[in-house]
Amino acid sequence: MNTATKLSGFALGLVAVFGAAYGIGTLVDPVAPAADTRHDDSDSDHGAGGTGHGDENGASAHPPGGLLVSERGYTFQPAAAPAGQFAFRITGPDGAPVTRFEVAHDKRMHLIVARRDLSGFRHVHPEMTGDGTWQVASPLHGPGAWRAFADFTPEGGDPLTLGLDVTVPGELTARPLPAPATSTTVDGYTVTLTGTPEPGRTSRLTLSVSRDGRPVTDLQPYLGAYGHLVALRQGDLAYLHVHPEGTPGDGRTPAGPAITFAAEVPSAGAYRLYLDFRHGDAVHTAEFTVLAGDRTAPVPTAPAPTTAPTPDAGHGSPGHGHS
Repeated sequence: MNTATKLSGFALGLVAVFGAAYGIGTLVDPVAPAADTRHDDSDSDHGAGGTGHGDENGASAHPPGGLLVSERGYTFQPAAAPAGQFAFRITGPDGAPVTRFEVAHDKRMHLIVARRDLSGFRHVHPEMTGDGTWQVASPLHGPGAWRAFADFTPEGGDPLTLGLDVTVPGELTARPLPAPATSTTVDGYTVTLTGTPEPGRTSRLTLSVSRDGRPVTDLQPYLGAYGHLVALRQGDLAYLHVHPEGTPGDGRTPAGPAITFAAEVPSAGAYRLYLDFRHGDAVHTAEFTVLAGDRTAPVPTAPAPTTAPTPDAGHGSPGHGHS
């Protein structure tokens, strides 16, 4: 199966029913045969999200991370959970739940979620039980069509990101994608972006943090770095997770105000960037919309609000942004 076939089949493939704690949660994702998606060392993914080298048109040589629910024999499967919880398993090539994972950036599993309109971003860290079930307070904050990303490294394997659609029923209010900007505020902090992503090539993106007009120079390490950056492409929510240059405590990397990333976006289009940074013993998330490629093209707006049936079972507590 070639790349175009995989992407055109995005709305087909695996259909599953989520646990009763979420009412009826419809999951629709493609499954890639293991033989189709293996990469040797010369064609490996870049980072946790992974994008291949671009061609002369800036397009990725193979699908970026998060577009598939099953890849290289590993599958992201929902599991029943109590109200207010989110649970899943990663099954391996033998069909059994995987229970051995490498520690990457201080955690064995990173779970990232966002609505299809790119709002509601959450980055949490589930805990695994002995049978391979991962569980966390639900990060799905209210009704909507959500995308969940499991970002992990199986023991002895390469980093992998699998994606899964989850629909939380209820009244849905779609939000338009904010306009592109180079500065944003969150929790009293101002974060400024310099650099522009270019399709199919590595770009340096620097995010600088200030508060009350003063540069923040005492950022605290978070998951082994001074910042974490996730990029999601508008439309299919192709996923890229990158970490900054340098390591806290290495004697060379300053604790702010600037955090620099080397990022490669897979294609032209609109992207939402989410920067996690820690200061004042709290994790903050700054969000930006950026355009890669043709910056004169209009940014599509979100569709009109719709209403989905409300289930009899409640969703419980919405969870938390960071764990």
